[in-house]
Amino acid sequence: MHAVIGDRLVIHGKHVGEAERHGEVLEVRGAEGSPPYLVRYDDGHEGLLYPGGDCEIEHATSSS
Repeated sequence: MHAVIGDRLVIHGKHVGEAERHGEVLEVRGAEGSPPYLVRYDDGHEGLLYPGGDCEIEHATSSS
């Protein structure tokens, strides 16, 4: 998994009815875009994330 600053993360619920979590990558601490990522979730919480199989990245698009 590779991310850059500004990418969005979606963490899917592991159980039926569990809500998804959404956040933005603020900092990439691994080499060449690899985890861990410092993420600000939509509820304002920030944390270090080592994404698992329930996580997907929505890559930011550049306006060039």
